[in-house]
Amino acid sequence: MDPGTLIRMHQHRNEEIISWVPEGVMRHDDRQGNELVTDSDHLMVMNAGSGFWHAEETLADDPPLRMLQIFLRPHRLDLEPGIQHEPIPDPVAGEWRHLFGPEGTDAPLYVRNDVDFYDCRLAAGATTSLPSRAGRHTYLYVFDGAVEVGEETVGHTESALVTGDDDVAVTATEDATIVAFNINPDAPVTRQGTIGR
Repeated sequence: MDPGTLIRMHQHRNEEIISWVPEGVMRHDDRQGNELVTDSDHLMVMNAGSGFWHAEETLADDPPLRMLQIFLRPHRLDLEPGIQHEPIPDPVAGEWRHLFGPEGTDAPLYVRNDVDFYDCRLAAGATTSLPSRAGRHTYLYVFDGAVEVGEETVGHTESALVTGDDDVAVTATEDATIVAFNINPDAPVTRQGTIGR
């Protein structure tokens, strides 16, 4: 979003909406009375459930905003709505940072389905392994830079899906910021929501 952009008050239902903001700030207000600023030090998860109204904006003097807004479907319809906004640990170069997961995990925020989310910053030439668990798939997205995943090159704004349980190396071919979703492909999921019905 460019500075000075307003997305007016609107409703979401039956979605888990995550705002990950590595650059700039996103300003949020909602009908529950929250006024929140999400930036590189904070993560926001809106558990829309049966219905949640909010607006988003950037002020004219805010820096340009680059972010991912991630929409996940919960495991059941019309759950209790709410919002989470928490500080997150400082990133450590070359290490995966676990930012959200299912309820009851050690992640700082939760979603109501079987998905874990990680981010990682890799210097050019550095290698890490994709986060993995038996029986799960991992979806990788390159926010900045480029990486090699096994034999494949994945560039800026490109993605890759890894479906096996094997250890998979990720090597940065230039400085890179990457995210990974570790997903249970057999988890129950609703088929309704505000986006993509």
